[in-house]
Amino acid sequence: MIKGLLYGINNIFLLFYILIFTRLLLSWVPRLDWYRQPWRFIYQSTEPYLAIFRRWIPPYRMIDFSPIVALLALNLVQNLIIFVMLQFT
Repeated sequence: MIKGLLYGINNIFLLFYILIFTRLLLSWVPRLDWYRQPWRFIYQSTEPYLAIFRRWIPPYRMIDFSPIVALLALNLVQNLIIFVMLQFT
């Protein structure tokens, strides 16, 4: 049962990684309309999480490093959750 739960948690984190990375790549597209689908879904699902890091990490010379820090923090949280779950098995 724990194995299935770990797979589920990993898949949720993987989906969020993909969404953030896709948004990171799409930020280089100059005329992308974030208010049209499917871009709107990507924007709405990642913006609340990325906004946390943007408050603390301002862009440096037009480069936004907050998604990179957000991905690192997400990886840390994922590893902590898995570590705690494995301790109780």
